[in-house]
Amino acid sequence: MQHRSLASVILLALCACATPQPEIKDGTADKPPVEAPRDAHAAKEAFAPEGATGYRKSDPVSAERAMVVAANPYAAAAGEQLLRDGGTATDASIGMMLVLTLVEPQSAGIGGGAFVVRYDAASGQLTTLDARETAPAAATPDMYLTAEGKPVGFIDAVVGGLSVGVPGLLRGLEAAHKKGGRLPWADLFKPAIQLAEEGFEVSPRLHELLSRDKWLAQDPAARAYFFDAEGKPHPVGHRLRNPALADTLRALAARGADALYSGPIADDIVRAVQQHPTNPGRLTAADLAAYRPVERPPVCMPYRTFRVCSMGPPSSGGITVMQILGILSHTSIDSAPPDSPEVTHLFAEASRLAFADRDHWVADPDFVTVPTEGLLRPDYLKQRAALLRPDASLGTAAPGNPLQAGAAVPWAPGPAPELPSTTHLVAVDAEGNAVSMTASIEMGFGAHVLVRGFLLNNQLTDFSFVPEADGLPVANRPEPRKRPRSSMSPVIVLNAQGQLELAVGSPGGNRIIPYVAQTLLYTLTWDMDLQRALDRPHVSNRNGDTELEEVPGFEAWLEATRAGLEQRGHTVKVKELNSGLHAFRRRPGGGWIGAADPRREGQARGL
Repeated sequence: MQHRSLASVILLALCACATPQPEIKDGTADKPPVEAPRDAHAAKEAFAPEGATGYRKSDPVSAERAMVVAANPYAAAAGEQLLRDGGTATDASIGMMLVLTLVEPQSAGIGGGAFVVRYDAASGQLTTLDARETAPAAATPDMYLTAEGKPVGFIDAVVGGLSVGVPGLLRGLEAAHKKGGRLPWADLFKPAIQLAEEGFEVSPRLHELLSRDKWLAQDPAARAYFFDAEGKPHPVGHRLRNPALADTLRALAARGADALYSGPIADDIVRAVQQHPTNPGRLTAADLAAYRPVERPPVCMPYRTFRVCSMGPPSSGGITVMQILGILSHTSIDSAPPDSPEVTHLFAEASRLAFADRDHWVADPDFVTVPTEGLLRPDYLKQRAALLRPDASLGTAAPGNPLQAGAAVPWAPGPAPELPSTTHLVAVDAEGNAVSMTASIEMGFGAHVLVRGFLLNNQLTDFSFVPEADGLPVANRPEPRKRPRSSMSPVIVLNAQGQLELAVGSPGGNRIIPYVAQTLLYTLTWDMDLQRALDRPHVSNRNGDTELEEVPGFEAWLEATRAGLEQRGHTVKVKELNSGLHAFRRRPGGGWIGAADPRREGQARGL
């Protein structure tokens, strides 16, 4: 079936925006496809974060038959077009992810990995696919220690080849297509190839992140692509073409994922990693050839009248989100208004307990025995909830022991740095099949190594840099072919009738967990409007400070909440909490409501 021209794709992307639209002339736009930021906040994170370009309220999108929501209008338009061409939710999600490789290079792409949760309407079954990166065979537990046995500096580990894991995204997308695709594989590449050839307009957010980054221009290929002759990042609205990526995508469309895991593209990846001038890595051609995605059982838990399902280990996201909800189900949280200090306190304290367990117990299940069932067991969650006090914070929480009585604790806690360079998308097709996918290259711009038009990941720095603590091994330490722990939390919710109800997820490093948990709490406990739930200020506690987000229009909430938490002993920090939540929910009476996070440039589009 014929695909529309690039001008039509851009026009589709723009028509759903609430702001005045640029005039389309000869396939080019006079203005950028997204609204310029009105209220840019200063960066609060250290290393090239996924910072906001402002807070722009958007309206939810209603659709009768199908819905896509993605982090960039170009990607959302591609997903919608693939649905119109007869594609499934899986087809649309693959096409959107390929476009995001081009237009959101700081966040995700074919040089990284993903977790996919898929709902099959015909069978009512949920499946999850682990396309997480793996460590090379030459990885060692001490690979991020100095000669003196001290952890290396984080940025010293990130930039270059040593942080690059075997990319999993393409193998994962190919496996997902074989299960749930309908359109020919090559057709899914056409929107991304066309945009790469004809160019896309640099968005405010991409420009801002390029302006902040201190290391990307050190890579000659990245400098030539992202920056002008004077070394300045291309301005907002600049038409950026990527012929190298177009060539790569053409090879992948023709040969399948094999084109990335063997042959010239693989050789270039290995060369870039091993011959990095300052930080060479250990990835080999054999590592690439050996990569396989893994279909794993979903992690599910009842919450009220719903069934919440997500990705299990090596992602900690699903377990930790469900622990937060499960702990809160043993409290009286629903007796207070959702914007009250009481609710915020309980949410932060439940998060504190869940993160203590996460840091201790969760890692790659092919290397350690993760007590998933025990961590979600109702009596264990009730036991954890009993630690909560309505009038005082726990301070730093200790992990619990979900093992059978008398079993020894085999692991030491091992927190690992996790930065928020990630993307999330959702799709539901006319048959009711759905995909919730979170993908990442880890830090903003990954390892800062550009190969054939795409950036390589730095996911190996999601391992704990310290391999042992208190005489015990850390579960999430580096090991050969191991997958680093993640916080990505793609979620699909079923209602009491077993029907698809909601899909949601977010970028945000390990803050993904509270972002997603808070959205589920609002929507499933108080039946809050989906867009309103995404618009509200975030609360984050990762077993430390309680972080509150400053959002226009919520000044009174911030003042009252901060005072209420400080009275209960919380150390409160007000900071930018830059989620990228994308979601859809079943509409009463039929159809779907889609919502995009106002903190980024995402868009919902429906049929």
